Amino acid sequence: MAKLFAQIRFIAAAFALVLAVALTSPAAAQQPSSVNPSAAAVQEQKLLQELSRIQGRISIPDSRASVLEQPAGRDWRDFHQVTLRWIGGIVILGMLLVLVLFYLTRGMVKIENGRSGRKIVRFTSFERLIHWMTATCFVVLAISGLNITFGKSLLMPLMSPEAFANWSQWAKYGHNYLSFPFTIGVFAIFLMWVGGNIPNKVDSEWLKRGGGIMGKDHPPAERFNAGQKLIYWIVVLGGTAVAVTGYLLMFPFYGTNIDGMQLAQIVHGVVSVLFVAAMFGHIYIGTIGMEGAFEAMGEGTVDVNWAKQHHSLWLQEEAQKGTAGSSAKGRMAPAE
Repeated sequence: MAKLFAQIRFIAAAFALVLAVALTSPAAAQQPSSVNPSAAAVQEQKLLQELSRIQGRISIPDSRASVLEQPAGRDWRDFHQVTLRWIGGIVILGMLLVLVLFYLTRGMVKIENGRSGRKIVRFTSFERLIHWMTATCFVVLAISGLNITFGKSLLMPLMSPEAFANWSQWAKYGHNYLSFPFTIGVFAIFLMWVGGNIPNKVDSEWLKRGGGIMGKDHPPAERFNAGQKLIYWIVVLGGTAVAVTGYLLMFPFYGTNIDGMQLAQIVHGVVSVLFVAAMFGHIYIGTIGMEGAFEAMGEGTVDVNWAKQHHSLWLQEEAQKGTAGSSAKGRMAPAE
């Protein structure tokens, strides 16, 4: 009997040894023979980034919704809350400072020979309609867009949280819905005036002489001078950039992923603040910066002496059209 128990113990011990070897061999087989210290999986920066990722499990098909926080998102947040504010503040305030100093130094550019009492049509009713539609949308878009970047720090201390929330909500509605007529306006402006805004040799001479901004030198210019052509292309290219990136943000994941949306927001923000700064210069010249300039878009006509001083080549072309009895005849009329 003792011999039988001894055999049973031997068999059990052997079986246990075989089972232990079978269980440990797969784990050992999975261990690498060597470790690559430069592999991405063991790089410290990669490990630190993944450590900061907050991700869970969800039941909806879109797996991207499971990521609540990621390193790239924090980089974007830092750009939006810090970098963009610095860029916008420097560019916009810098432009305003330059315009104030220029006005105090140069003052309004006057019509040197005074008003002639005759006016010439500069922009048609349709052209002015498109311009003012686009300009009105731009003003609302600029104010509501700047509210996203600067509103919390500038307006929040001046009003209650509830009032700021209501204002921001309506600003968002205005920003989203007015983007459509603004885009239509930019496209119409491109089609209307692209023929007159192609750079040429006349523009080179105009730039060399400083556009007649200082002193009494007034270089000849066509319907649009080099400065106006620059504004035109800023509107067309800048407007296209903010429209495309804005629609990518309004309709997320239709044309890009999270990384693409973050890039779109960066481009949208930077181009927008540069756009606003450029428009300050355009508004200045068209109002208090130059006598008679606002009448072009306000009434559609300008004084002949104004046209002779700032767009002499265009005035000659219009005069020739009137003399030839073309469709432009009658564009020059006495002032009422």
